[in-house]
Amino acid sequence: MVRLTVHLIAKLGSHSKSSRSESFQQYLRKLTHLNFSDKNIEEIDDLSVCRNLTVLYLYDNQISQICNLGFASNLTHLYMQNNNISCIENLSSLHKLSKLFLGGNSITVVEGLEELKNLKELHVEGQKLPCGEKLVFDPRSISCLSETLCILNIGKNNIDELWDLAPLRKLTHLFAADNQLHDIQELETVFSQWFKLRLLDLSRNPVCHKPKYRDRLITVCKILEDLDGKQINELTRQFLINWKASKDAKKKLEDGKDNKQQMTNPLTTSADFHLGPQHPSAQERSSFMSKLSENEKPGVTFRTDQVQADSRGRGTRGDYSTEWQALKI
Repeated sequence: MVRLTVHLIAKLGSHSKSSRSESFQQYLRKLTHLNFSDKNIEEIDDLSVCRNLTVLYLYDNQISQICNLGFASNLTHLYMQNNNISCIENLSSLHKLSKLFLGGNSITVVEGLEELKNLKELHVEGQKLPCGEKLVFDPRSISCLSETLCILNIGKNNIDELWDLAPLRKLTHLFAADNQLHDIQELETVFSQWFKLRLLDLSRNPVCHKPKYRDRLITVCKILEDLDGKQINELTRQFLINWKASKDAKKKLEDGKDNKQQMTNPLTTSADFHLGPQHPSAQERSSFMSKLSENEKPGVTFRTDQVQADSRGRGTRGDYSTEWQALKI
């Protein structure tokens, strides 16, 4: 087992090139950058003497656990991608950490980040997940990162929705390529809350094949500069915004006309003939007919029987005469 120890630092470090008058302990205390990438390291030993360490490179190793970093209160950059880490832990004392690289590990839950009050970049792309599983996010960590996180890389993690990331309203860059995002309306809802988003990469997601995919996202993301690796022309953005505004206004006008027509209730509509006796319109017509009967002249009678026709199709003279006399009164 290869362990990262102060002796390994002494063996592979640059202390031999420094001044001979400086002791190894003094060298370790002044050390700010430490690069032990691709050294088959499996475990981190006690490095507490390196109290001024700010940047630590440990990528491309065999590390399975994040540990023994409690001393590194000045650490700002931690590179641990392409290891065997399965759990994000033991980072609570790294209050100055601004960039964390954990891509290419075996992490299934993004968690344990509640105390990282200055974290601006988080890279967790390409996790080695069990078949059929996706990377998920602890709401507590996301909530605590909502005021600081600017860059997030979650590519290639079988992610099919972004609802849990909606609180990250300070994001300027989102890398989410090679996932399973498919709901364009969900993306529009989430992105409409990210007012600072300037770069967005959703390439090779199912949603990219939706009609008007690019136009819709450019319209929602007001200051987006790059979508899926293609720059956005400001004239194009303004045209799409104006086009959407015109379309929405036209739809609102049409909806208003429809509502106005629905409020109109003419008496001649066929539906009125099927109204029940208690319906207001039925009662109004009943009152109207009553008044009409009261205004009829006395002695006037109207025939309700049909005019009888002779064999030649003409009505009899007596029938016509009777009706004519009635009409003359």
